[in-house]
Amino acid sequence: MPPAHSGNHQLPPANRPGRSLRVSRILGIDYGTVRIGLALSDPTGTLASPLPFLDNQSPEQVTKAISELIHNHQIMGIVIGLPRNMDGTYGPSAQKVRDFIDQMKGSITLPITPIDERLTTAQASKQLSSIGLNQKKLRKKVDSSSACLILQQYLDRNTPLI
Repeated sequence: MPPAHSGNHQLPPANRPGRSLRVSRILGIDYGTVRIGLALSDPTGTLASPLPFLDNQSPEQVTKAISELIHNHQIMGIVIGLPRNMDGTYGPSAQKVRDFIDQMKGSITLPITPIDERLTTAQASKQLSSIGLNQKKLRKKVDSSSACLILQQYLDRNTPLI
């Protein structure tokens, strides 16, 4: 299923033969009411890496921190996980993400692309548990690991294999 797009903005096309490589990055977000997981693509748009999570303390602080990331890393677009139920419907968590997107649109003019994030937190938890992280360390890393999976999913669908 193609990703839903926010507003009239769309992320630039993925690298294709005959086109120059991207020279800026995409930010991946896993929104949570306590922590916001973050991930960043490499400049070519092929690999996602986790960033430290943000504490979701206030909308102003979160927007300011994301704006600083955009400036410091030359980010050209944002991919955010949109939670869906297993039957494909949207629940209350999806509305919280939509509200967060609307909040960001007030001060961030980059394209924001919501994509299906079903099972990313479970997958990230399983991966982190498999490397021996205890529950305390897992809680600190799972949100950004989920953001990394969300972003990598987007990159894999939008960057051709070479």
